[in-house]
Amino acid sequence: MSLLIVSLDNTALNVALPSMQRDLHATTSGLQWTIDAYTLVLASLLMLAGSTADRIGRKRVFMAGLVIFTVGSLLCSLAPSLELLIVFRMIQAVGGSMLNPVAMSIITNTFTDARERARAIGVWGAVVGISMAAGPLVGGLLVQSVSWRSIFWVNLPVGLAALLLTLRFVPESRAPRARRPDPVGQLLVIVLFGSLTYAIIEAPASGAGPVVPFAAVAMAALLALRWYEPRRAEPLIDLRFFRSAPFSGATVIAVGAFAALGGFLFLSTLYLQNVRGLDALHAGLWMLPMAAPTFLCAPLSGRLVGSRGPRLPLLIAGTAMTASGVLFAAFEAETANATLLVGYVLFGIGFGFVNAPITNTAVSGMPRAQAGVAAAVASTSRQLGQTLGVAVVGAVLASGIGSHPYRQMFVPAARPGWWILTGCGLAVLVLGLLTSGRWARRTAERAVRTLEPTRTRPAVGASERV
Repeated sequence: MSLLIVSLDNTALNVALPSMQRDLHATTSGLQWTIDAYTLVLASLLMLAGSTADRIGRKRVFMAGLVIFTVGSLLCSLAPSLELLIVFRMIQAVGGSMLNPVAMSIITNTFTDARERARAIGVWGAVVGISMAAGPLVGGLLVQSVSWRSIFWVNLPVGLAALLLTLRFVPESRAPRARRPDPVGQLLVIVLFGSLTYAIIEAPASGAGPVVPFAAVAMAALLALRWYEPRRAEPLIDLRFFRSAPFSGATVIAVGAFAALGGFLFLSTLYLQNVRGLDALHAGLWMLPMAAPTFLCAPLSGRLVGSRGPRLPLLIAGTAMTASGVLFAAFEAETANATLLVGYVLFGIGFGFVNAPITNTAVSGMPRAQAGVAAAVASTSRQLGQTLGVAVVGAVLASGIGSHPYRQMFVPAARPGWWILTGCGLAVLVLGLLTSGRWARRTAERAVRTLEPTRTRPAVGASERV
């Protein structure tokens, strides 16, 4: 239920963007910020939330997240201006950061058998498909019949129900030994993500001069993280995780896949409503050919990961996402109904297969005491990918359109963005192939031994299917 309201909120919001643009007199960069302000704060706080949950109790942090997210949703529905909507979206994100990684660590500590865990993650990931199927329809219907504000009302009853069910059914769990906070590392993560996103989004409107300092700050924060974190006994980001090729591959694949998703939804929504002139409900209906395969393929991907490992789902995902991107980039698939439909179906298949192997690879075999941190790194990669996807594709689109007529210039201006999404799909394909073989599994075994040297057996093996 927590994943449902977070994912539903994002997909419904994309359908509402044109309506919000008209109502709040927003520019393209303003629309980018309504999405990226949320994903940026979420990405910045996920690792803090994961480590805090391991320390003080996962159920407690999860319930706090539900309360904050629900209250933030109510505030968003009342926002009188774009600026306040962005602020309230950031409050929403503070709560959202306490939900998905903590939910994943709860699942990891509940389902200890590798196959059961992979299947549970597949079912959990299928909720993304449900939200992608329901989000455009629910969002379109609400925007059409009430207003864009009503899309935030859906979160209120679901959030309350999730809170009551968590109180009744979810067991409390925490790491055997509490990890100390890392305020310096947390500050560096916020500076890195915030500066990088600002530089990308504002570059088309402001030019290189004003954004270069922010890019330099982002680079400095990255170097500082690389220097500082290995010197802490209990860092916010344990860089030893990344000695595992499957874990590193899952992290980069998550960035690429969710960058493709963010850019795909952004371009599709603006095209369907602002170029084709569809209302929000009919635009939502056009998104179903993408959403339905995601819903259907996610549990199938989870079963494949549990029985055969992550390689096959990743290869299917990368191939389908790449083919979808090529259709739009090289053949202008959006200009004909048949090719638009095929492009949407291919992307939905690819995205449906990619989620389960990312999540399972991130948490499988890692020390259970650090499940929250490992899950948070995977969730952070997703949110960072979506943030960068919207920022980069939106910036490319805004730069291409410039002062030209919007409807006439949209398709050629969007073509570089579609090539970027093609590259994201290709990255999923190549990395899925490279990081799922025997060599990759050996690096995972070595990495886990450095994380938990007292274990008498390797934490990752063939039965774990990492």
